[in-house]
Amino acid sequence: MGADIHGFVECRATHGVLDEDDDVRWWPAVDLDLLYGGRCYDAFGCLFGVRNHAGFRPLADGRGLPEDVAAEVRREYEAWGRDAHGASWISWAELAAVDWDEPAEAVDERVEEYSLVPTRGWVLTGKSLRDTGGRPEGAAWIQDGRLLRTVRMVRRDAVPPDGPWAPVWQVMGALAGVHGAANVRLVVWFDN
Repeated sequence: MGADIHGFVECRATHGVLDEDDDVRWWPAVDLDLLYGGRCYDAFGCLFGVRNHAGFRPLADGRGLPEDVAAEVRREYEAWGRDAHGASWISWAELAAVDWDEPAEAVDERVEEYSLVPTRGWVLTGKSLRDTGGRPEGAAWIQDGRLLRTVRMVRRDAVPPDGPWAPVWQVMGALAGVHGAANVRLVVWFDN
């Protein structure tokens, strides 16, 4: 059974705030489903520690819902009931400070699989939990007509800047440009 991500980009609007002590609540700016429609376990593991086969030190795992989460977001999360798990959040300030070239802490549990395409050479077709036979990081071998490789990913591989997360980062960055990086966050949870 697969895991899918759900959530919202939240923002604390700073317009009309007279001083930093004003109680400014979080608002659901946009439903994540409108910006990200994929399922990428490498990204889920890198960002939130869910299905972390690639061995990343997750950026924001197990934080739960923020105490001050928008009421609308809390209701949506609670509507998932027991099917929701892995709730967490990360601010734009944290994301903006990430070293996207940081390597995973371990070699990917999965083996990269490549198929030979006559006009293009070996083309990555997916990953699988095949037995590596104890082969070390960087090993490559042919099995069943496929090229197999063991790899250690970097964060940029899991969450490429021009990949499916780009619209999420663009919206968060735009909101941060208006309201400040500490006033924008992504609140998520997963289902199976």
